[in-house]
Amino acid sequence: MVTKLPSSGAMPAGQHPGCDTSGLILVHRIFRWLYTQLPELVREVKPGDLERAAIVGRYAHLDFYALHMHHETEDIALWDRLTSRDPGCALHVDQMRAQHAEVAAQLARIEPQLAPWTATADPRLGDAFATDIETLRDTLRAHLMQEEDDILPVAGAVLSQQEWDWMEEHTREHLAAHRKELGKDIMSLQVGLLIASVPEEERADWMRKNIPAPIRLLYVLLMKRQYDRAMRELYPDRPVPAMV
Repeated sequence: MVTKLPSSGAMPAGQHPGCDTSGLILVHRIFRWLYTQLPELVREVKPGDLERAAIVGRYAHLDFYALHMHHETEDIALWDRLTSRDPGCALHVDQMRAQHAEVAAQLARIEPQLAPWTATADPRLGDAFATDIETLRDTLRAHLMQEEDDILPVAGAVLSQQEWDWMEEHTREHLAAHRKELGKDIMSLQVGLLIASVPEEERADWMRKNIPAPIRLLYVLLMKRQYDRAMRELYPDRPVPAMV
């Protein structure tokens, strides 16, 4: 179970300010890739091809779910703590809150379009759906860039490594708890996307440093096959577009 978050004010006993926030750059890279690819995948579905629409629709649902979860985790773990410890960043935090609200509003417009499109594979519905996803993509690009520029330096200075790591632990445990809903391959997708977000020449070293040995072994024995199967399902007739 994820360790309960401490209060947002004083540094917890035994912890020290300063943390490595570079993992969030990889997560942002994944979201940029997902929301760039998704409109294209939707538009490529042929009229009336319900089987293909169902495949793309499943991954669209996972993309939306992941974005909700990511922003909700940041809302829990970051904003109050940052403004408490560095009041000078309050303006930037307010901008982050507003941008999260805008992303949520756009998702609220997009998500109800998913079921009608997958039920019909109607290209008119698909084009409207893809267009709204592109609007969200552009909103996300601006938000993620500002978060990297204005928030990560502050977080790296005032949060402890344990506080920062809580977000990853929370995400992992949340996904594991919802495997029945999201699909048995959800953990393989998470790990596979993270690995894909690292430049190929750096992956082996990154995996040794960031993925525990038991999970690395499980990835080799099972999870990589599940991830590769998912990518073949999404891109059956061409190579998977590179993330980096």
